Amino acid sequence: MSYDHRRLGRELGLFDTDPLMGAGLPYWLPDGAVVRHVLEEYVREAERAAGYRHVYSPVLGKRELYEISGHWSHYSEDMFPPMRLGSEEVVLRPSLCPHHALIYRSRSHSYRELPLRIAELGGMYRSEPSGVLGGLTRVRAIQLNDAHIFCTLDQAVEEARAALRLIQRAYDDLGIRAAGYRLSLPSRDGAKYVPDPALWHRATALLEEVLDGFDYQAAEGEAAFYGPKIDVQIADPAGREATLSTVQIDFHQPERFDLHYIGPDGARHRPVMVHRSVIGSVERAVAHLLETHGGAFPLWLAPVQLAVLPVAEDQEQQAADVVRRARAHGIRADLSGPLDGTLGARIRATRFVPYQAVIGEREADGDLVAVRLRDGRRPGAVRVEELVERIAVGDRDRGAELWADA
Repeated sequence: MSYDHRRLGRELGLFDTDPLMGAGLPYWLPDGAVVRHVLEEYVREAERAAGYRHVYSPVLGKRELYEISGHWSHYSEDMFPPMRLGSEEVVLRPSLCPHHALIYRSRSHSYRELPLRIAELGGMYRSEPSGVLGGLTRVRAIQLNDAHIFCTLDQAVEEARAALRLIQRAYDDLGIRAAGYRLSLPSRDGAKYVPDPALWHRATALLEEVLDGFDYQAAEGEAAFYGPKIDVQIADPAGREATLSTVQIDFHQPERFDLHYIGPDGARHRPVMVHRSVIGSVERAVAHLLETHGGAFPLWLAPVQLAVLPVAEDQEQQAADVVRRARAHGIRADLSGPLDGTLGARIRATRFVPYQAVIGEREADGDLVAVRLRDGRRPGAVRVEELVERIAVGDRDRGAELWADA
């Protein structure tokens, strides 16, 4: 079945838009904010485990910053116009990498510190034409899962390979799959790209080494302006491909920002900058998750994991207690009482929730709940503690199976 994330997102109350906010600037509703928060925390946790340190940097920068990075000369058509602040011009950033280069440059570094992995979930802004905007897949305000690894030349290939492994592991946890891998190269005429053939040759050779053993396609004209990149492609239900995750090896910006580290010989050496994004933009990731899962998010990502439904008003107190106990275990539980409609209507309204716990008179008397799963299975009556434990374990382990022995 084919799903459209724009329809699903509105039906499930995840996000919406308003003309007064503007095209390409969606806002997140409470349930969508839950999905976004859980996804962001998942990425941060995975990055911390992989040795990344997190930073925050401003969404504005002086025009001079992007002149140094090369964005102004190669990418300004996709940037918002500068804003005048006194005698200075500031710009909404189109990328996080110049900021991270400055963070690296703010301290001296020894080869013993490398690789230094800096990560940020940060906002960036692209002046996209209105004709290409759509839902969450093409927006003007982007929350990007970005990171930059500053390393020696000898470390660059392994760091890029490790980034690909991190991407693959995240896709497994998210229940999505890559449609293919692409080595994105400059166009033959070299237009819009940094004119440094040696730079392109070195970086391309290293990425080809990273991709050894992968089935990939080379694509001319798809590189970043400063270097080639590995694009991890996804496909929508209609088969249209888009890039979600990227890995890049960059010699350009370390040179432009005069980055260096002190080597074992006591001399200054230029680091290599590996760019990588595990899930790309949060917006595009959520859009793809919606279309992949048809709105039925994996348990650990679901906005509501447990819906508690008392049959009648007499069971509302017990139902509220089940919600309280579930929340005490970190479970996202909500109460849907008789005032919200008939039991059948409430079951239909919570059909995307992984677990439904129905409480009638018999269940209330025995501290039980009648469990229904969103896939239609009915394991029957179980003790509240058992259900809470099952959900908590499934959430922690990010398992796909809701009830293994049902």
